[in-house]
Amino acid sequence: MDAFPPSICAPPGHLAASLCEIDRLEWWAGKGSDAGSELAGFLAAHGLAGEPAGQRGDVGVVLLLGAVGCAAVGEVPAGLSSPVPAVPDLVAVAVRESRPLPPGARPVVGEWELSWTDAEHAAAVSQVREAIARGDVYQANVVGHRSAPHRSAPADIARAVAGIGAAYAGVLTGEGWAVGCASPEQLVRVDGRRVTTEPIKGTRRVAPGSFEELLDSEKDRAEHVMIVDLERNDLARVAVTGSVEVEELYDVAEWAGLWHARSSVAAELAEGVDVLAVLRALVPGGSVTGAPKRAACGLLADLEPVGRGPAMGAFGLIRPGGLDLALTIRTVGVDSDRVHLWAGGGITWGSDPADEVAEAHAKAGPVLRALASA
Repeated sequence: MDAFPPSICAPPGHLAASLCEIDRLEWWAGKGSDAGSELAGFLAAHGLAGEPAGQRGDVGVVLLLGAVGCAAVGEVPAGLSSPVPAVPDLVAVAVRESRPLPPGARPVVGEWELSWTDAEHAAAVSQVREAIARGDVYQANVVGHRSAPHRSAPADIARAVAGIGAAYAGVLTGEGWAVGCASPEQLVRVDGRRVTTEPIKGTRRVAPGSFEELLDSEKDRAEHVMIVDLERNDLARVAVTGSVEVEELYDVAEWAGLWHARSSVAAELAEGVDVLAVLRALVPGGSVTGAPKRAACGLLADLEPVGRGPAMGAFGLIRPGGLDLALTIRTVGVDSDRVHLWAGGGITWGSDPADEVAEAHAKAGPVLRALASA
């Protein structure tokens, strides 16, 4: 029996407490129904339809959108199917009431296996640079995958990852599966009529001189500003005209031994905009796709050898009056046999393939260390 049975979930920011499940929607691509319509109906059934500012009540919905689920809701090309098919592409759990989480057991994880070699990863980076030279895209975020066997309850592994500590740390479980998130990146937050997104682009290991190196990097700053501009355009689809504003630009901060460059983009929601409209505008997140988003998604679908599963998606809480969703980086998907982890980075014309491979390994590092120490 999992330490977190299917009726228990801990959304991002609520690792220390759990929420009691009252209803659940699980959706997989290929079932014949529309993901957006299914989610809209579920939200309406629990009083979360219409504009967030007008909602009331005590029921929230924990939402997990995997990469394929994001593509379906955001109406962009999807990549390969998930290597963790037990985990649905969309999960929505209606919740109420907090109660303590049960203690977890120490997870046991075996040797990690990469789905492509460093040379194959570097070759994919070079292919993106060729696409940029042709004018197909300006940037694309190439993501690699690794997995390992385990001898644990899936939820125990997920909880060990969430325990790294992050702005968005949480666990969601189902029958025979779990997802653990330790994401430092906000995908989208809505409070009443205010909406924000805080993309992260640009990463370095914490080391002597690495802060200044990231701060002064022309390549990383260009990569970052492209995505900030993309997010400005995404928000403009649901915002009052003229209200989109970059509140912070390229602020470098530390998380789990890594420097990250982060920006904050905010806007005022237009009249009549509901939760589904916000999701359609923002998912998949620009910092894990590229620019232009649709063209980047099509390119990546042909490049990456393994589907992104629950990673590079969205996870968080939809509540009366708003929502708060993480981008599912630093996230694992676990079934009864294996734990899966994804990491990558944004590729621009100025990218060096070897550096991009090293950056992906650095991003996976905190999760690998957490499971090794556990």
